[in-house]
Amino acid sequence: MNWEQIEGRWKQYSGQLKEKWGKLTDNDLQKIAGKREQLVGLIQERYGIAKEEVERQIEDFTRTLKADPDIASRGKTHGAGQ
Repeated sequence: MNWEQIEGRWKQYSGQLKEKWGKLTDNDLQKIAGKREQLVGLIQERYGIAKEEVERQIEDFTRTLKADPDIASRGKTHGAGQ
């Protein structure tokens, strides 16, 4: 899955982002609004890890999203108010 797809479905994936990076708050994720570089910077700040490691973790995360067809299919349907 590419980042544009994740950005377009940011609300759907926010819960999973919080599961992976529990130090991120709902407010953090709202402010980031799908911007990858902002996410990288915030993870670096909260966890004290190098940018390269954060990039690797995000790549791993995006691969898991692609591997889960239930999540992908839920993201394709957008009802009113979502």
